[in-house]
Amino acid sequence: MDPTTSAQDTAQMVAWLGFLLSFIFGYVANKTSFCTMGAVSDVVNMGDWGRMRAWLLAIGVAVLGTSVLVHLGYLDIAKTYYTRSAIPWLALLVGGLTFGVGMTLAGGCGQRTLVRLGGGNLKSLVVFLFLGYSALVTMNGIFRVFVDAVLRADAVTIQAGGLQTVPALLGLSGNGSQLLVGGGLAAALIIFAFVSKEFRANLDNIFAGVAVGLVVVAGWYVTGKLGLAENEFMEITYVGTDSKLAESMTFVGPLAYTMDLWAYWRDKHVTFGVACVFGVVVGSFVYSMFNRTFRWEYFNSPQDMLRHIIGAVLMGFGGVTAIGCTIGQGVTGISTLAVGSFIVFFGIVGGAAATMKVQYYLMVREA
Repeated sequence: MDPTTSAQDTAQMVAWLGFLLSFIFGYVANKTSFCTMGAVSDVVNMGDWGRMRAWLLAIGVAVLGTSVLVHLGYLDIAKTYYTRSAIPWLALLVGGLTFGVGMTLAGGCGQRTLVRLGGGNLKSLVVFLFLGYSALVTMNGIFRVFVDAVLRADAVTIQAGGLQTVPALLGLSGNGSQLLVGGGLAAALIIFAFVSKEFRANLDNIFAGVAVGLVVVAGWYVTGKLGLAENEFMEITYVGTDSKLAESMTFVGPLAYTMDLWAYWRDKHVTFGVACVFGVVVGSFVYSMFNRTFRWEYFNSPQDMLRHIIGAVLMGFGGVTAIGCTIGQGVTGISTLAVGSFIVFFGIVGGAAATMKVQYYLMVREA
């Protein structure tokens, strides 16, 4: 069989499986109101940890499942863009903070934007377009000049000398160490989630956390195991992904790649990430139609529209700068135990929480 033809067939399979997994993601997220920005908002504004525990449960399931894949040899943890030796800590922190501010202004992160779009929210269509364009400009355009020169400069980048995973930095080696450390972290997160009686009584939150975590694990298997193929030089490579590495769920970079695909359709192909963008929208749409929750929504005022546009631009810039979003870094990245992913996670949560506090202060002052 021609290796090139085989690789193309594998790439198409990877993309279709990405669509299927993200369809499940979108359906579940709409059904259960899974929302990472909402999780932070519930904690900050109401002291309710229900959706935050669902997010942490998703992380725990993803960490455990990914660690098992690594232990069994189904995923080479070194072949992801999260675990590379360089840790541009300033870019990760600033990107995370910026993304957190942006998702609060825009009313949701990348995945929530897609879920809401599938439910008929036209605000999310505007966010989709501005977020995608901002991400593309940060990835390949003028914003990248600033990011590379300032936020990713050598002076603010730590070289780990190997993988930047927690086990590697602890001096542990081998796939068993990934399972050991990952299993311990996963157990702590899962226990924390279920220790709450209120959380245990909320089946939607439990379902959301487990389903999102398993979808991330399945994504790693699809791209990291099934996506292996031979290229025209008889070399083993990863096909069907934009990075040519193993990938799983993330929703900022793929929005940029989606806009790039639309602009250069004849020269591009639908990848795992791009397929995931459409899968989430379609899955959410199917749920909203079957359950009669679909309804058109738009901005309340010009100020509301401006706030969403600013938030979308900040999310696009922050997501690319931080190499991920609340799902891309906050679940998928952490599932690899990459140190940089933890920096981004806390940056996003901190940026969102601070923005919510400022919004509350301004609202009280105007009242």
